[in-house]
Amino acid sequence: MRLQLRRRPSLVLVLAAVLATALALLTAACGSDDSKDAPAASPDTAGTTAPTPTPAKVTLQGDITVFAAASLTDAFKELGKAFEAANPGTHVTFNFGASSALATQIDQGQPGDVFASADSANMKKVADKNLAGPPVIFATNIPVVVVPASGSPVKAFEDLVKPGVKLVLAAPAVPIGNYSRTIFTNASAASGGISADFSEKALANLKSNEADVRAVLAKVQTGEADAGIVYATDAAVAGAQVKTVPIPEKYNVIARYPIATLTESGHAEVAAGFIAFVLSDAGQAILQKYGFGH
Repeated sequence: MRLQLRRRPSLVLVLAAVLATALALLTAACGSDDSKDAPAASPDTAGTTAPTPTPAKVTLQGDITVFAAASLTDAFKELGKAFEAANPGTHVTFNFGASSALATQIDQGQPGDVFASADSANMKKVADKNLAGPPVIFATNIPVVVVPASGSPVKAFEDLVKPGVKLVLAAPAVPIGNYSRTIFTNASAASGGISADFSEKALANLKSNEADVRAVLAKVQTGEADAGIVYATDAAVAGAQVKTVPIPEKYNVIARYPIATLTESGHAEVAAGFIAFVLSDAGQAILQKYGFGH
């Protein structure tokens, strides 16, 4: 009889089986640990990152008319161009003049979108009739005496009362005209003034009441007047055509400029955008370039 002998399993096969079993056990253990420690991914957010919302840019479209004090002429012309460049769908038209005259025009129904006044009194006239929204101060200015480049007898503020001096001022209703008379009153104060009759003597030399500050400046530039009171910004625009005589600080005033949207504006968003630009760093830089403070 022939005996059958069992074959021994190959050592390689035995080792392979052992390794396979070990790997299976390790994988199961890791899977068990992960399922306990890691939260299940949400089917809505798995594999994605939530985007950060970006606010939509408001595009301004439309034309506006800005009523602005005459002293703002040069600064606002540049500011208007800068605003249009930043908002290509807009156009700004300016109506420059005395703030008192502009307030009257608005009261009489002349269409406009923004009012920039050289004083709060004329802005109040408009706001009190609900013709403008809440105003905000956007600039300041300082009155100065200007004289022709040569030949004026006025060398100091006190010289305005010299007999024979040809003085021009803006009309009393015009902001710079009102400021001028306030300055004379301050110089006539019993305590600290130059003399009790300073205002009386200065106004005795008054030759004309002009429509706005630029008209006063023009009279001095052409030599028709020996002196006038304008804003420091106007004197700067005139350059070498005039000389500046400072007004003592204790008599002087600070002119504050308010701006507001007009309630009948046909493009309120553009009007508000223009005011925001005036108040922005870019707008303020332009105003400061022309000598305005804030």
